[in-house]
Amino acid sequence: MKELIKSFQEIEQINSESLKENANVDGCSPLGKMNTFASETCKWYTDEFLLSETTKQAQNENILYIHDKDFYPTGTTTCSQIPLDKLLDKGFYTGHGHIRAPKSIQSAMSLAAIILQSNQNNQHGGQSFQKFDYDLAPFVRKSYENMKQRLIEKHKTSFNNEKELEAFAWDETRQETFQACEAFIHNANSMHSRGGGQVPFVSINYGTDTSFEGRMLVDELLQATRNGLGNGETPIFPIQIFKVKNGVNAKEEDPNYDLFEKAILTTSKRLFPNFSFLDAPFNKQYFNGEPESEVAYMGCRTRVMANIHGEETSVGRGNLSFSSLNLVRLALLANGDRNKFWSGLSEAIETVIQQLLDRYRYQCDKVAAEFPFLFSQGIWKDGDQLKLNEKVEKVIKQGTLSLGFIGLAEALVVLTGEHHGQSKTSWELGIEIVAKLRQAADKATQHYCVNFGVIATPAEGLSGKFVKTDRNDFGSITNVTERDYYTNSFHIPVHYSLSIHEKIRLEAPFHALCNAGHITYVELDGNACKNTKALMQIVDYMKQSGIGYGSINHPVDHCMTCGYQGEINIQCPSCGEMDEHKLHHIRRITGYLVGDMKRWNKAKRKEEENRVKHL
Repeated sequence: MKELIKSFQEIEQINSESLKENANVDGCSPLGKMNTFASETCKWYTDEFLLSETTKQAQNENILYIHDKDFYPTGTTTCSQIPLDKLLDKGFYTGHGHIRAPKSIQSAMSLAAIILQSNQNNQHGGQSFQKFDYDLAPFVRKSYENMKQRLIEKHKTSFNNEKELEAFAWDETRQETFQACEAFIHNANSMHSRGGGQVPFVSINYGTDTSFEGRMLVDELLQATRNGLGNGETPIFPIQIFKVKNGVNAKEEDPNYDLFEKAILTTSKRLFPNFSFLDAPFNKQYFNGEPESEVAYMGCRTRVMANIHGEETSVGRGNLSFSSLNLVRLALLANGDRNKFWSGLSEAIETVIQQLLDRYRYQCDKVAAEFPFLFSQGIWKDGDQLKLNEKVEKVIKQGTLSLGFIGLAEALVVLTGEHHGQSKTSWELGIEIVAKLRQAADKATQHYCVNFGVIATPAEGLSGKFVKTDRNDFGSITNVTERDYYTNSFHIPVHYSLSIHEKIRLEAPFHALCNAGHITYVELDGNACKNTKALMQIVDYMKQSGIGYGSINHPVDHCMTCGYQGEINIQCPSCGEMDEHKLHHIRRITGYLVGDMKRWNKAKRKEEENRVKHL
């Protein structure tokens, strides 16, 4: 209880780091503070009444971190890939009346935003549309048919022939599609969920629909993204993921190659879209020719495909929960002794698996009525078949439990003296460590009949929490605990200088091991808009190297006074503006969330300062 009161007192402080746990929340606002008070209370309750003694010990020893622990008592799931086509085709119910199926692209995309907002209140993580272009293409067609009919009724003699009429109708439909896309982007950055405290985490996957309507949708979506928000700001959401596939958009002769080129142009200006690679062996194995079988990612890198309980597709499924291991702590406790490290790692893996199972069983005891939108509307596959008082186990058993990790680079420094970007020996040991995590997850899947996977943890607040305690216990160790953060997952340290090709080559093999989620990103210098050809070469090299999901970082800071976009330090290089409220420093936080650095916590700000450019 004393620790809880202490955390309350910290929240009261205006510059408290606890108010910057999530860059997607204005923690200093009244509602942000109220939610933080509630969050700390729920964490305390979880520690006191819901965790095993073994789990609490691992937490206290700084080995284990339970993500979204404040949502543990509610029994919510983490994230979901929403079957958008199903909801738009039949309509849906939000709790205040039934929403009819839309009859135009404008209304369809408005309802897509409402779906995301409604669903965010039933879970604690993000949500995604797996095939955004396929799902919305029919409504582009509906808008065209509506437009054509209106033109016929109002201008029966104004057109010389049928082709002229159709061309005009398509032109009008394109304009409507653009407006619908623009509105969707604005909605994604302005609507609020969870009592008004947070903009929903939204991801959309697209790029493989070759129909005329699907291509039009993506074309206009990319244009709206390049335009930015009302004053030209870079949108934070939706996190956009362009699916790259041979025969569809990867080469000049492919039907959607022009969209790939426009996606490159868009990411050069707005940091999105990111790029997923459907032909990576671990993604291609699921493809059966149907859009639903295309692997889709959620922006934070989450990937859900393997399923021992049914169809292996991400649609109508999601992650249930995930927890992360502090690899650095395990290496430090072993004092660099590899035998002790392996022994400690095995024990820690067993602890995290049992903790994930405990949370899963707690979730299984919940009933459908507690999550009215998530299940009754079929967000989760077959959830709409549950009775209100029926437990959700038979539905959520198709979800995944993810074992995460952080600080591979620093752990390798403790064990070998060098990280995996410096030494082949260290790189091989890094592969061995992550492979052990994957083997344990696969074994647990078969033993417990639950879908386990390994996720390359996207550490935002966690990046500074682990190292702070480890530094207190072990002191400041060069290239281990000396900085204010640990390196994300399997990434090469951000401060280490190496080429773009080397970074991609060294990180690619880890993607195959991290089947629950992964990402690789590279840092570029200067204005990427001036060299889109180089961006295309980078994305192509990611594809060739076996990357599953990748992104490209570069400065897209924005001066609100003169409109300058590029890298801005203390003052705008164009007009000299120095007012920080008029200068938006837009950077990528963990490879998924883009935002103004003013909201970042200290650890992530320091990490960003240390990032070197890859040449």
